Amino acid sequence: MAEPIHPYLEFLAGATARHARIIDLSHAIDANLPQWPGDRQVFGIHTESSIEKDGCFTRSFSMLEHYGTHLDAPAHVVPHGMAVDEIPSERLAGPAVVLDARDAVAADADYALAASQIERWEAAHGLLPAGGIVLLRTGWASRWADAAAYANSDAAATMHFPGFGADAVRILIERHAVGIGIDTMSVDPGNSRDFPVHQLALQAGLYQIENLADLSGLPEAGALLLVAPMKLKGGSGAPCRVFAILP
Repeated sequence: MAEPIHPYLEFLAGATARHARIIDLSHAIDANLPQWPGDRQVFGIHTESSIEKDGCFTRSFSMLEHYGTHLDAPAHVVPHGMAVDEIPSERLAGPAVVLDARDAVAADADYALAASQIERWEAAHGLLPAGGIVLLRTGWASRWADAAAYANSDAAATMHFPGFGADAVRILIERHAVGIGIDTMSVDPGNSRDFPVHQLALQAGLYQIENLADLSGLPEAGALLLVAPMKLKGGSGAPCRVFAILP
């Protein structure tokens, strides 16, 4: 008997037949991106050969695992936790759940996603789907070109940008989400000292996507997300390409 078709593949086939729109939610990588305070040697690149001299163009590069648009694997905070290359491929595709916090963030740069916002989403769209990838749309990606504005640090070097709240993440874990993502530097708000969202989500086996690009083109429900991290063996994280497919 033939294996049943994965439901996301059915979605993808149907979307392709209907001329789906594909949105790239990743930032291009170079040496000038916003970086976490204290990180050193975040990115380097060297030309190894040129077409004029060698007949082909190649480069070598080095970078931190957590730079640019990237994925955090559970191994980032969990001893002996799941590394990037160990994340099952079926968990890297799923329905995109988009929680829009732009109005709240405009009033409070330190906004942390409240459980009540998930309740509002479910009132409009039904229960969060199991296997969902939950994205918090804050509008912060509009600051990407200005590293100082993106970090938004005060005189005491405390950063101020929005993130997920711990109570909200507990609900996402109960709903069997597989990943969370955000268009800021961290899934925890910038002023966090103990990073509870990292601890909760990664210990529960979810992955995290940070520094996503502009999420304004996504509907709150109905898109399929494809998450493609570099498959670094033993990686605590990896640069990541993320695509949304809209039928």
